[in-house]
Amino acid sequence: MNLFNADPAAFLSFLLTLMRLSIVVFMLPVFNTDGLPNLWKFSISLVLALAFWPKASLPGAAMPAHPFGIFTLILGEMLIGFTLGLVTRFFFVGVQMGGEILAFQMGFTMITFADPATGNNTGLLAYFLHMVAILIFLAMDGHLYLLRAVGATFSALPAGAFAMSDSLLLYVRELSSTLFSYAIRVAAPVMVALFFVEMILALMSRTAPQMQIIQFGFPLKIAVGFFFLGVLFVIIGQETDNFITGLDGLLTNTVHAIRINWR
Repeated sequence: MNLFNADPAAFLSFLLTLMRLSIVVFMLPVFNTDGLPNLWKFSISLVLALAFWPKASLPGAAMPAHPFGIFTLILGEMLIGFTLGLVTRFFFVGVQMGGEILAFQMGFTMITFADPATGNNTGLLAYFLHMVAILIFLAMDGHLYLLRAVGATFSALPAGAFAMSDSLLLYVRELSSTLFSYAIRVAAPVMVALFFVEMILALMSRTAPQMQIIQFGFPLKIAVGFFFLGVLFVIIGQETDNFITGLDGLLTNTVHAIRINWR
């Protein structure tokens, strides 16, 4: 392209593509961390925008003449990227929530530290399971499936086609309920094992009141929790595989919810 005779419509098309991809990239747990410089994130977004730009063509006639119209298009593209990035985070947040439940059951509630990704206090076990989910996601080439699914949204939802609607808000609200289902599916094996431990300890305290249940109750719960923690790796792997294979449908339904009230 001749930089001294550039087409304004082509530049706007590239800018809209960059807005959508950069928001998705910045919201992913893989890149949403203070340890990765923002310059690297922007460079990755720029490379991805150059790769996806041919799929996000914006006709020159669609370019608004007024600067406010251009600003509206850019803002809409940012909202599309924010929505796509939000729905892809629900799985990882659900796994982290499951870790918080397990930490409470195992007695690790007081063991917290500052999460370098968000800056908030989080449980040690929750952060560990969150990192395991991210590593499995990368090992299964989930980022490639995600990029393919995001690229498909450009043909289904052209640049500047965002429209806020009740259907979109209801869809995101219903999708957010999957956080609890992910958390329960991740924490269920250890929760069941710890429930049986609690029952055994309760029966022992009733049959032999002189026994100091508290002295070995907490260590026993921790030992059982860590023993069944290995089962969670298999479950997280299966859930991650299901999440990756369902990325196309997830983003397709999101785009459909955005398009309902789009004119």
